[in-house]
Amino acid sequence: MKFVSCSYTSCENKRSSLARLAMALGLLCLAAIGYAETLPHDLVVVKNQGYLPFADGPINYRSSELNDPVAKLEKRLERGDVKLHYDSRHGYLKSVLDALHVSVSSQALVFSKTSFQYPNINPEAPRALYYNDDVYVGQVHDGKFLEFVSFDPLQGAIFYVMDEHRDKHPRFERSEIDCIQCHVAPSTKGIPGVMLRSVFTKPDGTANGAARTYVTGQESPIAQRWGGWYVTAKSGSEGSMANQESLSEHVDAGGYLTRSSDIVALMVLAHQTQMHNWITLTTYQTRIALADPKQKPEDVRKTVEAPAEQMVRYLLFANEIPLQNPIGGTSDFARQFAARGPRDGKGRSLRDFDLEKRIFKYPCSYLIYSEAFDAIPSPAKDYIYRRLFDILSGREQGPEFAALSSQDKRAILEILVATKPGVPEEWKQFVRSANQGIASRTSAGGLYVH
Repeated sequence: MKFVSCSYTSCENKRSSLARLAMALGLLCLAAIGYAETLPHDLVVVKNQGYLPFADGPINYRSSELNDPVAKLEKRLERGDVKLHYDSRHGYLKSVLDALHVSVSSQALVFSKTSFQYPNINPEAPRALYYNDDVYVGQVHDGKFLEFVSFDPLQGAIFYVMDEHRDKHPRFERSEIDCIQCHVAPSTKGIPGVMLRSVFTKPDGTANGAARTYVTGQESPIAQRWGGWYVTAKSGSEGSMANQESLSEHVDAGGYLTRSSDIVALMVLAHQTQMHNWITLTTYQTRIALADPKQKPEDVRKTVEAPAEQMVRYLLFANEIPLQNPIGGTSDFARQFAARGPRDGKGRSLRDFDLEKRIFKYPCSYLIYSEAFDAIPSPAKDYIYRRLFDILSGREQGPEFAALSSQDKRAILEILVATKPGVPEEWKQFVRSANQGIASRTSAGGLYVH
């Protein structure tokens, strides 16, 4: 097993505009943290004070009518349907992960001081992150509370904390002002969202403000990834912002639920965070455009289609950077992730990995199955479905999707028709006709040649 971590020294001397932006956002976070440190012990977060983006209609971000995983779990706690158990070593973490159906194998360790609880984070005590398709959970060593980002179908990222102290009635507290100051930014596409940052750090984990900062997504070269993160890998980490040092040299791994910070989990995390942001941006802009009586229909159409088009490209991994070396993880994450299906009659799933030349074998995001995708308002979702069909049927042969072979397109379309409820009837008819040998050719690309 090979462990790699970020180098503690910067390889850049000039301060870029992106770095200055990161510093500015960091100062906002520090201000919020400093205020929180002065609060009484029983008041964990500041609520309903200060400016909150999207608080007004039509988004109404402060709404208490939420259907994200944490909100649902809180209702179950209130009804007594579920109880959280306290562990002397890890607090409520294990119990919360079980209740939210988050696998321990998703653990990623980040030692850069880029969290709300930054004073307790350093290379010897990294923050642990866990996630599934809809929720992210963070724990800081000797921290005051667990941190949560939970995705609501309409509102996007909703932020919560849970007091780490033992309590007869543990509960989740929504955190608005404290988190939103850093989580509505260009790096989240201007909406309440999430980001995976790669930074150069000083020896104590503080981000080096004089060096460039990267927001990691599927389009990010490996050379720009994982600064400030520990990465455990059998292969695939070469050339990244990491050097080869043993995790055990820095971290008491016994203080964490697992010894891994799996490279495959980090690859998926990079895709998922930005996919979540594209879904939320498309939903927000569509809702805002439809609610404005002054906008002309043509202007509404353009407003809706702009983010939807970018979302289609991200959904189909059009901008994915090809892997230069095969990726090999060190935990059970890949197997567990792929096992969650769903699968078509041929046993294929959008969750199947490639990890040789790209992340997934069938490059279409599994988040197309999410409640957030289904909640995209109809004008935008209709456009997305229309564009997907144009591309996957072979009607469009644009250069943006050149990385998708005719076999890729056929497999993705067949998988979606078999596993995704609510796809247009046109898709089903097309696949039926193709499989019956009626449609021998639909485009110059030769999709469905029999």
